[in-house]
Amino acid sequence: MTNPLKNKSWFKLLSNKYILVLVFFTAWMLFLDNYSYFDHRFLDKQIDELEDNKTYYQEEIKKDKRHIKELKNIEYVEKYAREKYYMKKDSEDIYIIEFEGDSAIKTK
Repeated sequence: MTNPLKNKSWFKLLSNKYILVLVFFTAWMLFLDNYSYFDHRFLDKQIDELEDNKTYYQEEIKKDKRHIKELKNIEYVEKYAREKYYMKKDSEDIYIIEFEGDSAIKTK
């Protein structure tokens, strides 16, 4: 008695030893290997995120260096203290004007 599937073209293709090895190798590389395709995709995403963080922090370092350089000037230090911390000289009065949309705490 002969196998009725033996004469089918797709059965001949799938029973070929080279095709079987290729299918096994592909499945192994995609799912089972330590360096599988899915692990590489995950690691590539992490690398992209870290590179974005790196560029962000490099820009922040440049801004901070500029700010430190400006703070070496005594006039800028005085201006910064007045604007940021509301400091004043003894002979001055400071008036803080808040507009409706500027308040951090909004009332309903």
